[in-house]
Amino acid sequence: MIFALLAIGILALSLGSVHIEWGRIFKSFFGAVSGNPPLSSEEELIVFSVRLPRIIFAGIVGAALSLGGVVFQAILRNPLADPYILGISGGAALGAIIGIVIGAGSFYLGIPLLAFAGALATVFIVFMMAGKTRGALLDHSLLLSGVVVNAFFSAAILFFLSVVNSMELHSITFWLMGDLSHASAREIFVAAVCVLAGFALLYAQARNLNLIVQGEDTAEHLGVNVERTKTLLLMMTSLIVAVAVSLAGIIGFVGIMVPHLMRLVFGSDHRLVLPVCALFGAAFLIVADTVARVVFAPAELPVGVVTALCGAPYFIFLLKRKKL
Repeated sequence: MIFALLAIGILALSLGSVHIEWGRIFKSFFGAVSGNPPLSSEEELIVFSVRLPRIIFAGIVGAALSLGGVVFQAILRNPLADPYILGISGGAALGAIIGIVIGAGSFYLGIPLLAFAGALATVFIVFMMAGKTRGALLDHSLLLSGVVVNAFFSAAILFFLSVVNSMELHSITFWLMGDLSHASAREIFVAAVCVLAGFALLYAQARNLNLIVQGEDTAEHLGVNVERTKTLLLMMTSLIVAVAVSLAGIIGFVGIMVPHLMRLVFGSDHRLVLPVCALFGAAFLIVADTVARVVFAPAELPVGVVTALCGAPYFIFLLKRKKL
């Protein structure tokens, strides 16, 4: 999986409105050391200042969304659950739209910070709405709370779309469909640190997650504090996804497709599923973003359009296969 991810990344570097042979790009990593890079200065600018940051950013976001899908599907026992099941996408979208309307884009990370705040507020609201019954956090209550919160945020988003001017409408629409074109070094660093730290914490709970999926009573008998573990996993996953959504916008279906495909190939042991989902999710979103850049070059599509075109048919297939 690591080899495939690296190969896809190198291939993606060569594709775009300006085609550059991948062999020359591969050699450039070694040519720079010897002082004789095989790329021109313009090509180096395109590859290392434009495409490489975007590819790294796409990989980080894809890994975050895939990890969210793995945990949500396992904890909520819903094969159609994805990182947006708790309404995180709606909260982040509303926060970003408010930032666009009030002009927060003039401040560094102004819109992403408001989107992140909206996502965190959504997590808090959903958990408060779901509540607990006799100390137990009910899965169906979380699902229903997420649906209700998403419906409210969707109405608020439609309101803003109907009152903003044409320039704000373009920015909002592009953000709502996912946008990886504005990746900067600081955004990549922030996203990488948050996702790596979140992955480490999730992986530390992989054994407990395996036991919970087998049955909560069994997990309790084997010494797992089920409710505390579920709350920790849901909160940590929500934070990882909130970071990704706040920086990249809404990119759907990654959290649905990737976990199912990886479980079909590697089984259901989360000690293996978590890392391979992160790697495959990163590779998948890099491919999707490359398609978005290339198919109508020099213009480009929002990456969320490409993932939706892939995910919607798979969602229908999964729906019929599971007979849900």
